[in-house]
Amino acid sequence: MIAALGGLGAALAWATTTICAARAARLIGAPSVLAGVMLTGLVVTLPWALIGGVPDVDGTATLWLVLAGIGNCAGLLLVYTGVRIGKVGVVAAIASTEGAIAALIAVGAGEHLAAGTGAALALVAVGTVLAGLRRDSSSSGSSNRDLEAALFGAAAALSFGVSLYATGRVGTELPVAWAILPPRVLGVVAIAVPLAIAARLTLTRRAMPFVLAAGVAEVAGFVFFVLGARHGIAITAVLASQFGAIAAIMAVVLFRERLTRLQIIGIAAIAVGVAVMSALQA
Repeated sequence: MIAALGGLGAALAWATTTICAARAARLIGAPSVLAGVMLTGLVVTLPWALIGGVPDVDGTATLWLVLAGIGNCAGLLLVYTGVRIGKVGVVAAIASTEGAIAALIAVGAGEHLAAGTGAALALVAVGTVLAGLRRDSSSSGSSNRDLEAALFGAAAALSFGVSLYATGRVGTELPVAWAILPPRVLGVVAIAVPLAIAARLTLTRRAMPFVLAAGVAEVAGFVFFVLGARHGIAITAVLASQFGAIAAIMAVVLFRERLTRLQIIGIAAIAVGVAVMSALQA
């Protein structure tokens, strides 16, 4: 029960992050949203990390943490850019294939896939292609923006996949707070501070609630995931991986997004493929 609640909580939290960030990005732009989200996350995680004490980290672990931070920040920036110009449902669904990317990286590093994972990866790949398609030609400009947004989602999945793999390499050695802290520190140092110095950091009163909600929800998602995984990794991973599908449904309801049949089939294929792969690997 706790594993299911943890996975569902993580999926809902990360879907909320995506929706709030999409709304904010359309108001103030992706870089400012990322800066705000990282600032919020740092305020939440830094005291938590310091209370638990500073762990001993060797050089190799430090490199993995840096790589995890870079991948997470880059992935978020790509997602926020994608949802600013295109459909949230498509971008979120494609970005949710991060687990599949991490699995492929693990295979390249010498790990073995569970039986049946190859078929799940193939289903994810087909779903990704379908989700990025727009069969109707009523507006070539709209079609081009949908394709561009889908490409941002794919690039985000690659970045998130690298981040997930890097985090996994040190996740068992460090407390949760220290595992998720590096992206926030990196985001503040590399994004928020330069934007503030250049007087390009925009955080309007209208966008601020969405930015704060996105930052808090992102951290909350990790907390839910860890709590659930302690009672059942497989169930938690399967449910948490559905944040893309949940975000797609939320976007249809809140943003009145219209998806073609091919895109709906693609999003469903991604959800099923990611769920099956998560269960098999977990």
